[in-house]
This record gives sequence, structure tokens and C-alpha cells, in this order.
Amino acid sequence: MYEWEKEFLLEKERIQNIIREYIVNVHHIGSTAVKNLSAKPIIDIAIEIKDFRDGQNCVEFLEKLGYSYKGENVLPDRHYFSKGEPRTHQIHMYQSGNKYLLEQLKFRDYLRNNDESRVEYERLKLKLATLNKNNKHKYADQKTDFIKSTLEKI
Repeated sequence: MYEWEKEFLLEKERIQNIIREYIVNVHHIGSTAVKNLSAKPIIDIAIEIKDFRDGQNCVEFLEKLGYSYKGENVLPDRHYFSKGEPRTHQIHMYQSGNKYLLEQLKFRDYLRNNDESRVEYERLKLKLATLNKNNKHKYADQKTDFIKSTLEKI
């Protein structure tokens, strides 16, 4: 097991221990969830909850674990939390069945099982990181094009 996976599993356990009643599942997403893919040192966690409104009930508990609630308006259809300064973890909390969650899981699984696409994505990320050193939004937008085109293929 590699280090990102170990860190995710520790954090997953902490999260489940404190908000278990609301959780359907806790997923490791993002680049740290794909072995041999370069990644920023930020663990992306998707928490799948039964009802979107339950996200509000989790805020106080997750704050006890060091997370800061950023609201529902940062990203569509999700509650967003971050931890650390600089950021070390982020939580994307979705209602079960949410299309963004399903897309993230599908893309992650595809990269885990397709070395050629993983390498292609890594090259793109490294190139975009160099080109957009001071503009993380442009970097993210340009990655999205690759992700969307990959999702259309699979």
C-alpha cells in the first residue's frame, strides 16, 4: 500500500467515527487516489451522504477534525471542506447518486486501470502546472477538458 492510500484510510476512519450515521460511503478521489500519478500533496475525499441536507449536520463534527466548511457554493451540488494551512485534505460531500461524484469515481477507476491514459494525464498536468504557475483556476479548467473527453470515451 502506498503512502497516500494509508493517509486516506486513516482519515476515512476518523471521519466515519464522527459522522457515520450520515455516510453511505467514503471514497478516495483525485490524483492521490491513483497509484503512480504525480499529485499535489492534498488528499481528496468524497463523502457520499444519504440526503444533501445532511451535509449541514456534519459541519460541526468535521470542524472537530480540523476541517473548515467552505459552503455549498464553491463547487456545484456539494458541500466543500478543507483542512490544513497549506491545505492537506479536502472533502467533497455529495448526495448518493450525484453525477459529479459518479464522474469522479469513473475517471479515477479508468486511470487506475489504463496506464496509457494515466501517463497522458500526468504529462498534461505537469505541462499545465508549468504554464499556469500563478493561476490554479486556469490549470483546473484546462484539466477538465481532458477529463470530459475521457469520460465521453468510456
